[in-house]
Amino acid sequence: MRTVLETRQKTAAAQVKQLEAELERVRAALADAEEVHRRRVIGLEQYLEALAEENAPADVAGEVSRKKPVGPRRAVPHRRHATEVKELSPDYQALMTAVVDAGGDGLGARRAAVVLGWDSTSASRVEGARARLKRLVERGWLVEQKPGRFTLPPQMSEHEAAGGGRPGGGS
Repeated sequence: MRTVLETRQKTAAAQVKQLEAELERVRAALADAEEVHRRRVIGLEQYLEALAEENAPADVAGEVSRKKPVGPRRAVPHRRHATEVKELSPDYQALMTAVVDAGGDGLGARRAAVVLGWDSTSASRVEGARARLKRLVERGWLVEQKPGRFTLPPQMSEHEAAGGGRPGGGS
């Protein structure tokens, strides 16, 4: 009887090891797939933004375009080159307002998706919102002091973020 129980225990232990190895393989594959998905979401969003810029209505007659004729397109200007939040697209302005409303807790990607009018249960939409928030961080409009929580930089007041401009125009 002891031999039978030891054999069963060894068989169960071997099965546990085999399943643990399979679980690690699946986790690694999932992480790779999630990274590819994240990149594709960001790529699609950048493509759609570039397409929207190309299809934007022409400037009012007589007004000189502020777009540079050569160089990479930037849907979000660097903060040091923009005088106020009003220069951001409406979606980014809405995100900045939501960050102000969120206060010190910061704004998360799921809430940002809701602010943008997207389905917050869709992983791709949440990742798209996260990509927009990260873009605002890259361009100096926001900071990510805690992972996944986006807040105003210390030098930016809530009045400025709400569209009131920056005093002096400097960064």
